[in-house]
Amino acid sequence: MAKILVVDDDPDVVMSTRLCLEAEGHEVIEAKNGTECLARVRTQRPNLIILDVMMDSTTEGFQVTLKLKSQDPTSEYYAFREIPILILTAIHSTTPMRFGPTEDYLPVSEFIDKPIDPDDLVQKVTSLLEAK
Repeated sequence: MAKILVVDDDPDVVMSTRLCLEAEGHEVIEAKNGTECLARVRTQRPNLIILDVMMDSTTEGFQVTLKLKSQDPTSEYYAFREIPILILTAIHSTTPMRFGPTEDYLPVSEFIDKPIDPDDLVQKVTSLLEAK
């Protein structure tokens, strides 16, 4: 199956996500912040990234997304721009601002609020992997 990178600073979220995905036969690798995420992307080359927004900073997931989706051929992350990113976050519970996928500011495949039903998560992951 697929190699999926789960990036979240909440170990409970990581564990529950891991259990759902491994039950479907996926390999799960973990990172607890954006720095670890970028390092894992380079060394592990995941098929899909599930990324939190609020980690070491309140917008860290957005910053990581912009690096990974850079269209600049000189970017050190240019080779990884086609990896689908699913944002899984609680940011909408902390701010009145609303976010979603946009081509310029937030070029992600899906933007989902926590908590998510495990079956819904598996369905979203399967859909994104099939589309890739």
